[in-house]
Amino acid sequence: MEKFVTLKGLVAPLDRPNVDTDAIIPKQFLKSIKRSGFGPNLFDEWRYLDRGEPGVDNHHRPLNPDFVLNQARYQGAQVLLARDNFGCGSSREHAPWALEDYGFRCIIAPSFADIFYNNCFKNGILPIVLAATVVDQLFAETAATEGYALEVDLPRQVVTTPGGDTFPFEVDEFRKHCLLNGLDDIGLTLQHVDEIKAFEEKHRAASPWLFRNADPRATGS
Repeated sequence: MEKFVTLKGLVAPLDRPNVDTDAIIPKQFLKSIKRSGFGPNLFDEWRYLDRGEPGVDNHHRPLNPDFVLNQARYQGAQVLLARDNFGCGSSREHAPWALEDYGFRCIIAPSFADIFYNNCFKNGILPIVLAATVVDQLFAETAATEGYALEVDLPRQVVTTPGGDTFPFEVDEFRKHCLLNGLDDIGLTLQHVDEIKAFEEKHRAASPWLFRNADPRATGS
């Protein structure tokens, strides 16, 4: 997992409350568990004018010109500005996979659905909760200023606007540690690889019959 320390990223505003995970990545795209390749189908039903299906070449699909991510000024955005209850609905981990694959590293909203919020940290995305009044300000400034970018400093836990306003945010220390060091659940486990190997060797020595060949001929049956 890629580390998250500091980020200065272009902001894309998604001015819709209660965006659910089926809107983030529709159910027909959940057939793969590779974590990659979902970016082109992020917000598929809003982004395109036709229905998307797995395996379709998205380069030839008609784009919805009114959808924010299709507007030239927001191309390359790394910070998604959202409204209340972002990521509600089913618990599919494909939702943060799609957001990360598209290029988003940070999401700012007044509130998030709990499971989606947790899944973001496990996939290298920093979800930041700021007061609704602050989010309103950020939406207004993003709309008024083309190229609007925010600086996100995870070690200091602060968001800074182009005008110099700073907004502190809360983050669990363990989750912060994982993001700063690029540790997902597998990475955390691999930190103890020597202890795991030692346990396996000790277990094998103490109970060798558990590791014998499963072929019935090896047991004499």
